[in-house]
Amino acid sequence: MKALLTIIAIVFATTIFAAEKPAPVAPLAATAKGEVLEVKDVDSYTYLRLRTTNGETWAAVQKAPVKTGDKVTIENVMVMSNFESKSLKKTFPTILFGTLGGAGGNAPGAATNPAAAHPATAKTQDAGDIHVAKASGANARTVAEIVTKSAELKDKTVLVRGKVVKYNAGIMGKNWVHLRDGSGSAANDTNDILVTTKGVTKVGDVVTAKGIVHTNKDFGAGYSYKVLVEEATLQP
Repeated sequence: MKALLTIIAIVFATTIFAAEKPAPVAPLAATAKGEVLEVKDVDSYTYLRLRTTNGETWAAVQKAPVKTGDKVTIENVMVMSNFESKSLKKTFPTILFGTLGGAGGNAPGAATNPAAAHPATAKTQDAGDIHVAKASGANARTVAEIVTKSAELKDKTVLVRGKVVKYNAGIMGKNWVHLRDGSGSAANDTNDILVTTKGVTKVGDVVTAKGIVHTNKDFGAGYSYKVLVEEATLQP
């Protein structure tokens, strides 16, 4: 479930209307640097129109006190094509989601959320030997069961209890949690499940997630998952 960091070829995002189908994207680098030309704040994000060495582009980061004229670095970049912002009532042909970095950026609070990165970009903590008891209830499943029985469980609600081995907050309006319970195997990627949630946790916590199993989910730019649990709530 690992993915390479990618960034698109920069386009003039303020003058192009969304196409019916996403345009292909080209991997370039893991960061984008530029001068802030325009700032638009919404509930969860700050949208930035940037002037970079390759032209202008839009980017979105977790809400931050950035102002016009700041020089910023967007790290851990993930590309979204034909992204519709309902808050702004605007569709971006391409937009960069990532973390507002400290290196190269002088915006206040630039390093306030170093954990906020796409789930494929942050390293999974060496979790060691994990043994977490299975959740109780009719819908309870182990991590391995969700992965191996994903076709059977597709679009169904499950309960899964596990240890948080990776946590990335505030990406695309949700938090990204990787859980392991000791079931499955790293050799065939059955020991780890991605959970997206509004709930807050941290690496090392043991939580029970209740959410819906989705399969073959593609977030664009190569970030795809054969199985994950979405719209989850978390309980200790």
